[in-house]
Amino acid sequence: MICETGESVSFGELEARANQGAHVMRAAGIGIGDHIAILMENRREFHEICFAADRTGVYYTTISTHLTPDEIAYILRDCGARMLVTSPAHAATVAALGDLAGCAIHVVGGVPCGFHDWTGASEAMPATPIPDERQGLDMLYSSGTTGRPKGIKWPLPDDAPGGRTMLLDLLTSLFSYGPDTRYLSPAPLYHAAPLRHSMVTIRMGGTAYVMQKFDPARALEMIERHRITHSQWVPTMFIRLLKLPEAERACRDLSSMRMAVHAAAPCPVDVKLRMLDWWGDIIHEYYSGTENNGFTAIGPDEWRAHPGSVGRAKLGVLHICDETGAELPVGAEGEVYFENGHQFAYHNDPEKTAACTNDRGWTTLGDIGRLDEEGYLYLTDRKSFVIISGGVNIYPQETEDALLGHPSVLDAAVIGVPNEDFGEEVKAVVQLLPGHTGSDALAQELIAHCRAKLSAVKCPRSVDFHDHLPRSATGKLYKRKLRDSYWQHARG
Repeated sequence: MICETGESVSFGELEARANQGAHVMRAAGIGIGDHIAILMENRREFHEICFAADRTGVYYTTISTHLTPDEIAYILRDCGARMLVTSPAHAATVAALGDLAGCAIHVVGGVPCGFHDWTGASEAMPATPIPDERQGLDMLYSSGTTGRPKGIKWPLPDDAPGGRTMLLDLLTSLFSYGPDTRYLSPAPLYHAAPLRHSMVTIRMGGTAYVMQKFDPARALEMIERHRITHSQWVPTMFIRLLKLPEAERACRDLSSMRMAVHAAAPCPVDVKLRMLDWWGDIIHEYYSGTENNGFTAIGPDEWRAHPGSVGRAKLGVLHICDETGAELPVGAEGEVYFENGHQFAYHNDPEKTAACTNDRGWTTLGDIGRLDEEGYLYLTDRKSFVIISGGVNIYPQETEDALLGHPSVLDAAVIGVPNEDFGEEVKAVVQLLPGHTGSDALAQELIAHCRAKLSAVKCPRSVDFHDHLPRSATGKLYKRKLRDSYWQHARG
């Protein structure tokens, strides 16, 4: 493992530190089936702690560093964490968490900040395995884009650590992770995909290169310097890469790249085409969720034949259903369900588990889409993001994609705002590229740009300009926060 800071960890060092971490957990009374949490930026210790938990038989939850103390405390209490491992960078946040009865706080880096010293404690432990090793498991929380984060819990495996798993088999078969893999992770490790893909890479004998945070120019430099073979992205990152000056993009040697994988949100078709033209036919896409209730994937050749698709099912069987639960025919838009996928439950929330499961046992993540005759899935939007104007359902993803095609636009969100006659109307909230300034004239230009591509009902009636849009580090838009600010203002 190589960190952007220049630190590197050999397999022998990772093995020793994971064993030492496992001893620390046992010494703290953390037993099989217990729960720990990790709150830290991308740094060397992150993987070491996860691998320690993986051989201790505990559930481990990685927490976004962008959450407030109240949000972090909610997750810690909800999952029943008995230990939180953090870094000095988050000491002030941790100090504001309030009473966390039964949850001991440990700090890495030799700067305990008044809490337990993880680094000192682990260095004092033996580098040999604990006597009662057991496979641990992540229990990650959804991003909370539509409400309180939900913990996704699977049964703890009754296995020794290091064996084959469903996820290991799926990812290695699809993306060819192996001993010669040089995997670049430009996203925070607290998210499901960066964490799981990087850990699979390491378990298969490959090397994970971890950026501290995403920067488009820096990412290209790392691909060239480290001869990266595999990388993982989200559409927002593609857009920022494409917005770099042509000379800055053209000067980098990216020929080592054999596979670039992207997911997390639908990618605008023109963005994907431009990336394929630049990087070649190495870009693969998948659709899944932290829940792993199903999985689709599509390679570059397939995608060119089915532009806009996120692929066919590789785990589970796809169905499209209407609001009553009835299955819809080919081509019809509805809620996406998986049959015979991986079973899961939302921790401490049987109502949410039941709400995403229909009477046939099929499960959904709340996305809207359609299937073609060959079984390829096309995502339209999130069910919770649908705008209903005058009784017409409007899916904002299509409008957002159109706005992103304008040369002045860096990011865009389309939401429904109150309208006295129609209930809701379409509004665009736009972040412009540096050097561009919002104005009434540019707003009208953007509306006209949309009308040239889409029917009028899908186009914004107004445009607001924001300096930044509320996105997670993996590109998910916190549309609920954006939408709520408009509705709260309307209510006075």
